[in-house]
Amino acid sequence: MAGLAGDGKCATATTAMGALRVYRAYARRWVFLLVVSLLSCSNATLWLSFAPVADIIAQRFLLSTEQVNWLSLVYLVVSIPCGVLAIWVLDSAGLRWATILCAWLNFAGSVLRALPCMVVEIRDPFAFLMGGQSLCALAQTLVIFSPAKLAALWFPEHQRAMANMIGTMANPLGILLANVLSPALVKKEDDIPVVLGIYIIPAGLACLLATACLRESVPPTPPSAGAAHSTSEKFLDGLKLLVRNKAYVVLALCFGGGVGIFTSFSALLQQILCANGYSNEFAGLCGALFIVFGILGALVLGLYVDRTKHFTEAIKIGFCLTSVVCVAFALVSQLRGQTVALAAICSLLGLFGFSVAPVAMELAVECSFPVGEGAAAGLVFILGQAEGVLVMVLLTALTVPRAEPSFSTCQGGQDPLDWKVSVLLMAGLCTVFSCCLVLFFHTPYRRLQAEASRSPSIQECECPATVDHAPCPQTLPEGPPRPPHSPGTDAAESPGAAHS
Repeated sequence: MAGLAGDGKCATATTAMGALRVYRAYARRWVFLLVVSLLSCSNATLWLSFAPVADIIAQRFLLSTEQVNWLSLVYLVVSIPCGVLAIWVLDSAGLRWATILCAWLNFAGSVLRALPCMVVEIRDPFAFLMGGQSLCALAQTLVIFSPAKLAALWFPEHQRAMANMIGTMANPLGILLANVLSPALVKKEDDIPVVLGIYIIPAGLACLLATACLRESVPPTPPSAGAAHSTSEKFLDGLKLLVRNKAYVVLALCFGGGVGIFTSFSALLQQILCANGYSNEFAGLCGALFIVFGILGALVLGLYVDRTKHFTEAIKIGFCLTSVVCVAFALVSQLRGQTVALAAICSLLGLFGFSVAPVAMELAVECSFPVGEGAAAGLVFILGQAEGVLVMVLLTALTVPRAEPSFSTCQGGQDPLDWKVSVLLMAGLCTVFSCCLVLFFHTPYRRLQAEASRSPSIQECECPATVDHAPCPQTLPEGPPRPPHSPGTDAAESPGAAHS
């Protein structure tokens, strides 16, 4: 009798274990994240490679300052009409094909913009520069939305925010490289061809890795309950749900405004500082500190929200602190000889402002679930680019020639500009967006709630067989196989491993 009772308990336990869902985190998710991060970094480097040395670029190619600004501004302009198409490609064609297409566009653009330095007979270099930047801008719309979707489809719940942080922060890392390399390598006009050639290398490497190493858009076995039970709406239906979601609209407008301000800040920093006597090297240093501290802040904040899930509190506090520092920059940047103060302000601006970017992307997915991750993150970015165009055009339009004696170090022979009104407007806009976010943004975490309401699960780490899609040794009753795009089906795998 005792034996029968024991067998009955064992059978009950086995049945209960068999009812648990088993998820797997594949080792090759890190390869996918590496490719997306390298591609995003290369794309951002190409975007702002001209801005830190705008005066020398204008001299070399006989361009006006406005034309050089448009080489950065085209990223924002192209992303607005093409962003919606990129969302559809990402959600319909899948991560793999979207990433490969992005890699080839990015590489082609990097080569095209270098042609005026390779071919002497080219009479209109601006057309080639703008054409190359436009191709890179098309690539940006595909890669900038990817980290949130990649984190949701390939990473377990306890690694999602970190994966999103790594993929998202690769973009400002590219901006950092542009701010450091361009002023360091471009001292005169003859240095420009070498720099343009150097920027082709990471674009080509990302293209090679994307084409050769990416095998599928989704893993054979999902890494989490959210990925396994993905109920993403159809493309147009998802956009309608986003527009009707009050919390998402507030987040998209406020964070999009922040993206626009930071985009304008990155593109115009050299012009703002050189007008008050600061060198290109110092402007590059400030841009580098801006990014470095942003990445460090994002790393710490990503670890924090991964464990606490305090997305809303983190982004609201970050926005408020960013507004205070932005006001400080508007005041101090108009003074001469304040190198230490400006360096500290740019560091704090990155620490508080850039660090909330991956948190905002995760929060966009949380408050809009079950809308697809590509649409949720993509629409925020599109609004950010649209607002960035308006902010940059407005800031440059409000500049006037200096009336008082100038200590400008700007090259190019043009009259120095007064940026006082422009930077004060930038600080005011940042404050308005922060206040709106704090007062009007309130949301439940819908994806986390949906995952918590489902049955318990077993998550396992990589086993040697995962590389070749072969299953690990089975110890639980095996359920029906889960097709790659089929939501709500189970894949029974080995529960023997711990969290990855």
